Amino acid sequence: MRTLLDLVLPAECGGCRSPGTLWCGRCARSVAGPPARIHPRRDPGARCWALSPYRGPARQAVLAVKERGRRDLAAPLGLAWAAGLAELRTPGRPLILVPSPSRRVSARRRGGDPVLRCARSAARSLDGCQVLPCLRVWWGVRDSAGLSARDRDRNLRGRIRAVPLPAEAAKAQVVLVDDVLTTGSTAQECARALAAVGTYVDDILVTCAA
Repeated sequence: MRTLLDLVLPAECGGCRSPGTLWCGRCARSVAGPPARIHPRRDPGARCWALSPYRGPARQAVLAVKERGRRDLAAPLGLAWAAGLAELRTPGRPLILVPSPSRRVSARRRGGDPVLRCARSAARSLDGCQVLPCLRVWWGVRDSAGLSARDRDRNLRGRIRAVPLPAEAAKAQVVLVDDVLTTGSTAQECARALAAVGTYVDDILVTCAA
């Protein structure tokens, strides 16, 4: 019952925890962009952009989605992605969003994949945009929280696979989306998996850069 009530009348803002609002105006402005160019330690071979540093309301929103089951934040975070994507978009090209994959156990614990949910929310606000969840995490991958850069590389290497995209993807602007970019290891492996099936990432957009 508490969960149902929170969906109808959110108990607090997902960023600053102000009572009685889903996502307050101040927190919305923290991810309003424009996207900032970032350069992670692991180069994924595509331009990387973030809406916010990994601090303040943006960080709290990501943690609320991951740790407190705030599925209702997919809509405002998706709108923030949509605004950022509108800035990055190449005129005249269709847009394909590829969500960074979650481990199955993590997605089950969170009531679904939050990155996929945000991507679908963003796509609804953009003409000519589709979401293709074509990446899969294979067995043996641990949660990356707390791992060093070297351990992140070892954890992911060769364990993200891609399903081939339809032929029309060759003419589209392909954007990999995720909630946080830390070392770039996940983005690098995702881009590598997509390249292995003939798809090349143009841009990578995340909510936060750590």
